[in-house]
Amino acid sequence: MRIFKLTLIGLAMSFFGSCASGYKMIAPSYLQYKSVKEDQGVKFEYKYDLLHKKYAKKEDKKGIKVVAVKITNNSGRDLEFGKDFVIEYENGNAINLVNNEFTFKTLKQSTASYLFYLLLLPVNLQTTETTNGFEQTENIFPIGLILGPGIAGGNMIAAGSANKKFKEELTQYDLSGKVIKDGETKVGLISIQSDSYDALSLKVE
Repeated sequence: MRIFKLTLIGLAMSFFGSCASGYKMIAPSYLQYKSVKEDQGVKFEYKYDLLHKKYAKKEDKKGIKVVAVKITNNSGRDLEFGKDFVIEYENGNAINLVNNEFTFKTLKQSTASYLFYLLLLPVNLQTTETTNGFEQTENIFPIGLILGPGIAGGNMIAAGSANKKFKEELTQYDLSGKVIKDGETKVGLISIQSDSYDALSLKVE
């Protein structure tokens, strides 16, 4: 029984690091923006470092930064995102914006990858009991039949649920083609193809 418990603990520890992670909502409307720029009556606020766990790791690995932005338009006219103003680096260099659908496909968790846990199916736990110092009894427990489907299924469900929340938020706060009316404030999520966290700015055309 002691061997059985130790084996379970060892397996659990080895699987822990590769389990699916949840998705923590960004909620751009409730963020505290510390980076602020202004041009021609348009106030631009933004915030990096929004994703967590596996999404944050893939963000760094894939060179895509999800950025929350808050734009307040007091320019005296309505402005369309991507047409009447542009977001650029503070030094004036252009940024490489990517659409949120591409961001989702690039940063989402792969649910199919957790099927590799089914390789545990043939794993058996074998113990030997000695009675009176002479008789030995071997017990075989098909631990893989429980661990394999259980871990695979649980992780696929968790990853799928997290991905759904991620996509819904990217869609909800997509600013592509959106008009910000004079006197209005809009928040959104944009995605930049970049390996750094360089300062951003907004320029009214």
